[in-house]
Amino acid sequence: MSSDENNGHNSASHLRSIVERIERLDEEIKSLKADQKDIYAEAKSAGYDGPALRALIRMRAEDQTKRQTREALVETYMRALGMLADTPLGQAALERV
Repeated sequence: MSSDENNGHNSASHLRSIVERIERLDEEIKSLKADQKDIYAEAKSAGYDGPALRALIRMRAEDQTKRQTREALVETYMRALGMLADTPLGQAALERV
């Protein structure tokens, strides 16, 4: 067997191994997503809002400094649009500036 044929065989074997590992991970991901869907359904039946929970989870995963910067920017935009003026939070924000 020449070295090219040997490399080809090893490459095919290695490729097959990679593909099979990815396929296994895809199956695990599907299973985990189904579990996650069940948990969201449980939360909904307990009266929690799914989109709010998803936003909260995204926020908790986000870097704290980036989140604080984004929140400050959103607050600035809301203030500029007059969206905070009629809420207690808005009044506090207006008093701060």
